[in-house]
Amino acid sequence: MRIQLLAAAVVLAVAGAANIAAAQGVDPRPPNNPEQKPALPGQTDAPETKSNVAFDVVTVAEGLQNPWSLAFLPGGKMLVTERPGRLRVVSADGTLSAAVAGMPAVFSRGQGGLLDVVLDPAFAKTNLIYWSFSEPQADGTNNTAVARGKFVDEATAPRVDAVQVIYHQRPSLNSPLHFGSRLVFGRDGTLFITQGERSIIPGRMQAQKMDSGLGKIVRINADGSIPKDNPFVGKEGVLPEIWSFGHRNVQAATLHPTTGELWESEYGARGGDEVNIARKGKDYGWPTIAYGIEYRGGPITGGLTQQAGMEQPLYYWDPIIGPSGMIFYTGTLFPAWKGNLFIGGHGTSDLVRLVIEGEKVVGEERLLKDLQPKPERIRDVRQGPDGAIYMVTDSATGRIIKLVPKKG
Repeated sequence: MRIQLLAAAVVLAVAGAANIAAAQGVDPRPPNNPEQKPALPGQTDAPETKSNVAFDVVTVAEGLQNPWSLAFLPGGKMLVTERPGRLRVVSADGTLSAAVAGMPAVFSRGQGGLLDVVLDPAFAKTNLIYWSFSEPQADGTNNTAVARGKFVDEATAPRVDAVQVIYHQRPSLNSPLHFGSRLVFGRDGTLFITQGERSIIPGRMQAQKMDSGLGKIVRINADGSIPKDNPFVGKEGVLPEIWSFGHRNVQAATLHPTTGELWESEYGARGGDEVNIARKGKDYGWPTIAYGIEYRGGPITGGLTQQAGMEQPLYYWDPIIGPSGMIFYTGTLFPAWKGNLFIGGHGTSDLVRLVIEGEKVVGEERLLKDLQPKPERIRDVRQGPDGAIYMVTDSATGRIIKLVPKKG
């Protein structure tokens, strides 16, 4: 009888441990705020869903200083940004060019510097590239900015000509943090610019203010003008470039391959990283509602996670992953991953794969947790023309790497 009771206790203990593991999803760390509950079923801790896809990690280029973003040029070359302010051309064999000439000065302290880079959708005709950067001001303040220029690929001296700064976030603040800065062209040719609220309290509190660009995703035309169908055009006291508001720091964004809507992932504090669909005119809550806690502990604002008129995230993490860079995979090299959402885990040094059904996350997997020669922080994720998944790793000796099907 005693043996039977012991066996039953063991079974119950194992079952309880399994239930706890299932409740925690793929991350064994406890939440920063265990008292908070999701507002929607499946909004956090999706079950671990292993695809069992075999792949190799290939180094494409190395010797980069804090690379932040990459873009694919016709003919097999790439552009890569380095946060200290350099734009480099990467040849197909991984050779790095000298710094591209003609780039404007950047504020390169903290999280600031040269950030995202994308090609004009009509690059074959225009040779235009667009980049985001932290822009220094004469009074010591700084802000997110976007510029464009004509890329001239000369073998020994690449350059950009006719540079125009087409967007300045306003107001400027004295902060080295939360520049956001992903650039995504919509299907209609307009340009989405993701931003942060600069982290410091005077900036944070402007994420809900409509006469401020802080904590906003904005939408402009390719020449910097304002699209007439933006949600707040013509409204007094509201910046006409605003697309959505109440964001904290958005460093991951991409278009949904079917709907064409802008999906984004943004940093929380200690907990509260989010995945959202950034919809026209919507309020995403920061800092009024949020999951997680402050960096130093304690509730964020009033400790609320829900409020009428404010959007809930489709999915959130507590503890955080530090989302930076994201793609929906649409290639053919990895059929099992088609339609999955990949997000760089800058805070967890891994690649997060989310299985999406409609607008719901139904599974999660963490890849590259044992990336060698050392754990590396993923800053950007892109799908290459070859169908491989490319990433840049953020360190003083950063790399461009790619995932390809395992040989054999």
